[in-house]
Amino acid sequence: MTFIGIDGVVHHVVVDGTGPLCVLSSGLGMCWFDWDPVAALLSPHRTVVRFDRPGLGLSGHTRAWPTLAGEARRIAAVLDVLRLDGPATVVGHSLAGFHAEAFARLFPSRTAGLVLVDSSVEEDPRPRGARAVRLAATRACGTVASVTGLPRALGPLLRRAAVRAGRVGGGEPASYDLVRRAYSTSRWVHAALSENATYTDEAVELAALRGDFRLPAGLPVTVLAADDPRRSAHGREQWLARQRALAATLGGTFRASAPAGHLLMLDRPEDVADAVLATPAHPPVASQETQPPVARERPGQ
Repeated sequence: MTFIGIDGVVHHVVVDGTGPLCVLSSGLGMCWFDWDPVAALLSPHRTVVRFDRPGLGLSGHTRAWPTLAGEARRIAAVLDVLRLDGPATVVGHSLAGFHAEAFARLFPSRTAGLVLVDSSVEEDPRPRGARAVRLAATRACGTVASVTGLPRALGPLLRRAAVRAGRVGGGEPASYDLVRRAYSTSRWVHAALSENATYTDEAVELAALRGDFRLPAGLPVTVLAADDPRRSAHGREQWLARQRALAATLGGTFRASAPAGHLLMLDRPEDVADAVLATPAHPPVASQETQPPVARERPGQ
């Protein structure tokens, strides 16, 4: 367990194992110990890096709003501070699937491969209006929740309920002490609300990045989707179809993991580990962060 400073914010980082580099990035509102089962399988073969974004887990609070480019640069900064220079297989769950893909587009020479774990998908994101009002309301909600003591009273309960809903194979695997330490703080409430409030903004950013920055040619990409038997037949196939389309968009491989809920890394950690270990440890081509953007027609041209 390590604490490092990035842009004036203390970040909690855990590094396990030896070998080629792998980064595990958590979904909205989640933290480092959600990757414990995967890290245990990977650490004999990989140097596994996990970190908490600001406000989550044991990381410090920030008043800065999340941006997609900022989250991609955060991954790079974590590796820089740790002096881990090798190309990394970047694994992103849910919202962090956006972050992982953005990292690969902005830092292609530092990316060995992508594994997207039941990643968020937005096929045609549209900018939301009244951003300043929306963010001010989000901050106000977080402040009210904090001063009334809701995080301490309800945070761990909400966390456990979310884990039960997101799993097919059981309940909360983490100890109560860990959950209480990470989820009973006002910083977690502010962070989770902030990530939710800027979700669409990040989806719009990713659509723009896809137009401007290519993925490295031949980059190994695996889209690992949860095949959840609790969904209706239609909902199940619709979600898998969207994940297949994401894999096709990225020129990657699609895999369904069953039975698994959205917290696939808890239900089927061996599937995540297998996808990482099947990814070559080095990028397929030498790429530069200064690659020219893709020419594209912009609105109004």
